Amino acid sequence: MRMVEVPSIPETQKVSLDAKSSALIIVDMQNDFVSERGQLYVGEAARRTITSIKRLLGKARKSGAMVVFTQDWHLEDDPEFPIWGKHAVAGTWGSEIIEELKPVEGEVIVKKLRYDAFFGTSLDHMLRIRGIKNVIITGTVSNICVLHTAGSAALNLYKVYLPVDCVSALTEFDQLATLRQISFLYKGTLTSSELLEFVP
Repeated sequence: MRMVEVPSIPETQKVSLDAKSSALIIVDMQNDFVSERGQLYVGEAARRTITSIKRLLGKARKSGAMVVFTQDWHLEDDPEFPIWGKHAVAGTWGSEIIEELKPVEGEVIVKKLRYDAFFGTSLDHMLRIRGIKNVIITGTVSNICVLHTAGSAALNLYKVYLPVDCVSALTEFDQLATLRQISFLYKGTLTSSELLEFVP
């Protein structure tokens, strides 16, 4: 087996963000990924993030920060299924956001077609009309939908923040690769649900 040294990954930082110009994006915390009965269950790593995401969600709601949920949303014959198998089919139990993190009235739900929540959706438009400068990205799967969404956010010139206790991957390698890519390539700031605060 070939051993690979993990490049340097920054320490998590304490962050205070202006609530009015910040959006919390919760990526694909849906039954098919987070429930044990789900078609693409990520595992206990995903279950462990629920408490941390809920903590951050509470802070965002209290401060008035924008909250965005994404839903993986596929038709019955989606071309992604040969890669991953059938999952998150539109309107099914598997496509629903988990009960513990249910959106409330006024929060944005983006139904996304591919890994990237910006691709083929109105997410960028909705962020811009709200004057959003900072995006805090949470959810699953770290190296797939979280990473691609963070990449598009950075390329669209949003400042990216990643609470490391609020994202989950299928393997430790995938998790570390995500932290490296977001911090190194996209100049994102690594933080945590406890270290990040919104300033009303």
